[in-house]
Amino acid sequence: MDSKPIEAEGLVKRYGKLIAVDGIDLELRSGEVFGFLGPNGAGKTTTVRMLTTLLKPTAGTAKVAGYDIVKEADQVRRRIGVALQEASLDPLMKATELMRLQAVLHGMSKSVAIERTKELLERVGLTEAAHRQVRTFSGGMKRRLDLAVSLVHEPEVLFLDEPTTGLDPTSRLNLWEEVRSLNRDKGTTIFLTTQYLEEADELAERIAIIDGGKIVREGNPSSLKAQVSDPTLRVVVEEELQLKTTEILKGFGEIRPSKDEVIAIGLANGVTMMAEVVRSLDDAGISVKRLELDEPSLDDVFADATGYRLEGAEEIADAQEAAEKEAGVFDDESEK
Repeated sequence: MDSKPIEAEGLVKRYGKLIAVDGIDLELRSGEVFGFLGPNGAGKTTTVRMLTTLLKPTAGTAKVAGYDIVKEADQVRRRIGVALQEASLDPLMKATELMRLQAVLHGMSKSVAIERTKELLERVGLTEAAHRQVRTFSGGMKRRLDLAVSLVHEPEVLFLDEPTTGLDPTSRLNLWEEVRSLNRDKGTTIFLTTQYLEEADELAERIAIIDGGKIVREGNPSSLKAQVSDPTLRVVVEEELQLKTTEILKGFGEIRPSKDEVIAIGLANGVTMMAEVVRSLDDAGISVKRLELDEPSLDDVFADATGYRLEGAEEIADAQEAAEKEAGVFDDESEK
């Protein structure tokens, strides 16, 4: 396999006046789990669609598994596995039927297809459901089946586009463990897009944060959090005391983006200053409803880079998705 399983330079995707992806550069190392983190509408899924040859870029170049995503799209498709946000599984087919069909499409013999199906369904914990129709599967089971289908041909690069969105906590943890196992046991390079901070922190060796179609931070989670430096102090008081509290807290550190009811600062010297903060608020007659000090998180990194927090960002209007639907994400003729 190519030493750089994914390389992108100046990758751009436009839908009319909307720039969904705005000149991003990417370079993945063989065998790593790479997290692509950002809110809905940031450009994550559009990037995946370009890298997996489902969309042609408006500008820029990219190679996946050593092949150009436009000029050598067929070669790319033979070497990648893709599990998109919405599993495209025939609800009337049984799990074994779907798996064997995928194997045949990749040129495997019947005997190899049967063995591969058995192996993968066992791997994702679906052996007992192997002969059930997909329509009877829960959301978590469908995600695991979709993952198994994407692995039939032992891809060099696996794309997981928000694989745990909508899953319950137990199903999410199970899928995390499968991703870890796949990467650890098979050395598969995994490109993981997610809007979940914990997911990126748990699974990815390196991450890139995308916002507004641009990459705003890149590196391993530990180093990115270290760059934020000071821990975040979050204070909740009555609404009528918020302005007064904010003025007091400004004397202890820089105000950071936060939810409406929370006042947050980067607290210089961390826990050693907590007693003084409490004393100052008490002297001002301010009764604190909640006070907490957190070490830098990926959400702090995101806030530092963008000016707002990723937590809760699913409420942001998804202008990109609306534009994609209007333009037709698989119709590139309008761009020519």
